[in-house]
Amino acid sequence: MNKITRTFCVALSCILASGGSLVAQNKPLVNTSKSSHAKLSSVDLGDAVWTNGFWADRFQVAQKAMVPNIWAIYNNPEVSHAFRNFEIAAGLAEGEHKGPSFHDGDFYKVLESLAATYAITKDPQLDKEMDRAIAVIAKVQQPDGYIYTPAIIQKKNDKGSGSAFQDKVNFETYNLGHLMTAACVHHRATGKTNLLNVAIKATDFLYNYYKTASPQLARNAICPSHYMGIVEMYRTTGDKKYLELAQNLINIRGLTDEGTDDNQDRIPFRDQTKAMGHAVRASYLYAGVADVYAETGDKTLLNTLDLMWDDVTQHKMYVTGGLGSLYDGVSPDGTSYNPKDVQKIHQAFGRDYQLPNHTAHNETCANIGNVLWNWRMLQLTGKAQYADVMELALYNSVLSGISLKGTEFLYTNPLAYSDELPFKQRWSKDRVGYIGLSNCCPPNVVRTVAEVNNYAYSVSDKGLWFNLYGGSKLATKLKDGSEVKLTQVTNYPWDGNINVTLDQVPRKKEFSLFMRIPGWANDAKILVNGKPADAKVTPGEYAEISGKWSKGDKVELILPMEAKLIEANPLVEETRGQVAVKRGPVVYCVESVDFPKGQDIFNVAIPADIQFTPKLIKIENSDVMSLEGKAQVVQDKEWKNQLYREVSKKDQAMQVRLVPYYAWGNRGHSEMSVWMPLNR
Repeated sequence: MNKITRTFCVALSCILASGGSLVAQNKPLVNTSKSSHAKLSSVDLGDAVWTNGFWADRFQVAQKAMVPNIWAIYNNPEVSHAFRNFEIAAGLAEGEHKGPSFHDGDFYKVLESLAATYAITKDPQLDKEMDRAIAVIAKVQQPDGYIYTPAIIQKKNDKGSGSAFQDKVNFETYNLGHLMTAACVHHRATGKTNLLNVAIKATDFLYNYYKTASPQLARNAICPSHYMGIVEMYRTTGDKKYLELAQNLINIRGLTDEGTDDNQDRIPFRDQTKAMGHAVRASYLYAGVADVYAETGDKTLLNTLDLMWDDVTQHKMYVTGGLGSLYDGVSPDGTSYNPKDVQKIHQAFGRDYQLPNHTAHNETCANIGNVLWNWRMLQLTGKAQYADVMELALYNSVLSGISLKGTEFLYTNPLAYSDELPFKQRWSKDRVGYIGLSNCCPPNVVRTVAEVNNYAYSVSDKGLWFNLYGGSKLATKLKDGSEVKLTQVTNYPWDGNINVTLDQVPRKKEFSLFMRIPGWANDAKILVNGKPADAKVTPGEYAEISGKWSKGDKVELILPMEAKLIEANPLVEETRGQVAVKRGPVVYCVESVDFPKGQDIFNVAIPADIQFTPKLIKIENSDVMSLEGKAQVVQDKEWKNQLYREVSKKDQAMQVRLVPYYAWGNRGHSEMSVWMPLNR
């Protein structure tokens, strides 16, 4: 028996010993290749590689700065105690648990970012670092599969029982969910089973625990990342009891009077009609339920997901794709009219059209949750509306959570910031290197940026789908196993010309290319070998181009990239009479660093007929497309001790520069606004 065969057999025996079966492994980030109710499936990890342009720049920063920085932070006990907690729990160090109860999950996200990067770079140092950490994590795990460092350290130090699920806000299942997801990504990226074996034991523990659980135990599943994780474990191992577990967790939600909107479990999922409560927990729940639907086809789940999507996108989502407008809100469907019974919600959706700007919360994790959810809805349906929202969030409210150099972070993502606010906001509006007791967002945004290449392409029975555009090379297989290779050259989103060359295609086989036409792209055109394509080109849909392709065939998609003024529904009180500027998928803002000293950005009014000129600039060594145009500026800015005043007629034309919202705050402390008064 040679070494490769021996390694395969060891991996197989490990999985079989845990009660599962080895599934013929496709290796995508989210594996719907065998999901009977998903229309699309992802290409394998490493099949799509960024080569030039926007996302290539972001991935290079991830490889060189984001991933090494986040790994250093989480391995430095003087900054973050996350890995030190594992060492203490493993008996390799002395001390107490420090940090939030979700610290384990944060570290698993960091591991996932290394695995996703390794899938592209094959950097042996990343592999070595992951193996070092995984060995410690495996040593922490209890014989029954339970792994949660606060309880295990408590037990080791003889200060308590250290048993599972003693506190509903302990984030135990949240941590386990990120363990499962990281383990599946690590297994697919490396072919190893060392972390997967830990995750199998942990998932078995959850299955055995919940098998006889009362409905009250549903309250312990705070922030349900584990729904996605459990389904991915089912897809990886083929163990049907994992899918049974995921279904059961949905079924028992909301079947107790102890549930809350803050935890998304006051109302059974299938009975929900409005998106409410905590936005991170909601988006994670929706993503996990979408995974369950992909495997079961349970229409009652999809019906609720459709209701939630319509409500969020039509009433509760920011123009940047951000979710969770309120730092602290109340449930719009409280249990009674008694004020004492109204439920206080942190990071709340709020009511329909309740979208403040200066005090917008928009936690980076909620915006990432929006991506995770819409990615899964896209895979279920093949509908471009979900890719549009995913792209919107990625370019705006997700990337705003991390600095251009990749080492500083925002927890919240407001749409305006002013030094004149008469109160200090809870979270810094300058990006910081570490967010203390709520550092969940930094590892989340790092793993997301490292994984964006996996969202770019999908396959279906009919062919290849283009979801996100960016300079890249793709070498993958269609559903029937035939190989396709292509090169995409574009400077999207700064330029709307996307050029695709087919480098390898199956001989004498007809298949389709599905090009996403973004909802904002009016008058888009597709050319095949220089001639108009025989395809229906409609904004907000995929254009299908079918035929028998030849090596060297060229497809050109031309998306007009004009800057547009966007207005909100007038029921959004904070933005009545104001506009935002959007060019392609990118939302823009004004920043005080681009204004003369003494000039107030909140005195700027945008003429309805403004003509913007795109100008490429560099911020933190990254190419950024700015927009320049003539706006009106009111000169009188004095508002001290005034609530109202007569409208000033002292205004003048002024050349203004707008920059992408995601890039704000990268040139020092700055005031900022996305929305500006419209001067008709």
